[in-house]
Amino acid sequence: MTAPAPDPAGHASVWSSWVALFASSGTLICCALPALLVALGAGAALSTLVAVVPGLVWISEYKLLVFATAGVMLALSGVLQWRSRFAPCPLDPDLRQACLRTRKTSARVYGVSVALYAVGGWFAFVQPWLQEP
Repeated sequence: MTAPAPDPAGHASVWSSWVALFASSGTLICCALPALLVALGAGAALSTLVAVVPGLVWISEYKLLVFATAGVMLALSGVLQWRSRFAPCPLDPDLRQACLRTRKTSARVYGVSVALYAVGGWFAFVQPWLQEP
């Protein structure tokens, strides 16, 4: 007896969730982390971080591009999540449980990605706008 073929829609959904998490984490690095360090009075730690990771300055300079890319990845991941929500799972009980666990994990990773994106967006665009005189 041959093993059932893997579900390509579910597989793409899992990978897209992890890619979206990675992309939305970039929004935190560009905007939320520096704002948090400055708010905590750790400007020296921020300057050390910028000296050690000079790419942080590039990410901060192009934050609109970072957010647009992360937003597109989150949207694509959301579409894949939506499309695969009712995809059939194998009939074998063990494989079925694994399939359902993978769907739940994928949905959780996607939710964390959206939350990280929202936090980064707040610190990048909303918070500076609120502090303008």
